[in-house]
Amino acid sequence: MHHADFPNWLHTLAILSLLLGAVCALIVLVDIARHPQKMTIMNWVWPLTALFGSVIWLALYFRFGRMKAEDTAEREDDTPFWVSVTKGASHCGAGCTLGDIIAEWAAFALPQIAVWLGWHSLFAEKIFAVWILDYIVAFILGVAFQYFTIKPMRDLTRREGIRQAVKADFASITSWQVGMYGLMAIAQFVWFKPAYGAVAHVASPEFWFAMQVAMLAGFCTAWPTNYWLIESGVKERM
Repeated sequence: MHHADFPNWLHTLAILSLLLGAVCALIVLVDIARHPQKMTIMNWVWPLTALFGSVIWLALYFRFGRMKAEDTAEREDDTPFWVSVTKGASHCGAGCTLGDIIAEWAAFALPQIAVWLGWHSLFAEKIFAVWILDYIVAFILGVAFQYFTIKPMRDLTRREGIRQAVKADFASITSWQVGMYGLMAIAQFVWFKPAYGAVAHVASPEFWFAMQVAMLAGFCTAWPTNYWLIESGVKERM
């Protein structure tokens, strides 16, 4: 396997960015241990999104997330609509983040998975086959995250909860992955491969640095979708 010849500045930047995201996620985790979220699933959402959102999501958590974890007199209606949309998109993004981490490392450890999904037979590049796995795992986790939000809030049966979760998150997850895939493709095939001789592989800081930025792109493409889903009542306002 040919490895890219990344410059030292990019390698250092990637490591620092990943460390910063990890530190932000750890800060959120420690704070959530002391101030658990009223909605249990958000105990997962905030630290997972901090992995890519870093200091921005850390600030969002302390400004708008932690407030809801505490027993305040503020009503949900007082939360600005853009914040509710941001939480909704982040909720989707947490499932995508966890799904992509699981899928990417699974395909790295067991390359045969990528072969089953079309590597060599349909795709010359392994990355495209792994994206199929990314989407499948992200979709399953995203729907699970949505299920544990919608079911208790609407007091639904298990079957109806799953149906409503799929309905609420299909468009959101798809729009997130479109943005994530698009930015990742630009990083890998427009920047890394021409400039440094190869794409970044999973076991490299550069890959996950690119993934951090790609997740932000996914948030940007999922935000308008979540705006529509929440405004139309398909997703719950958080």
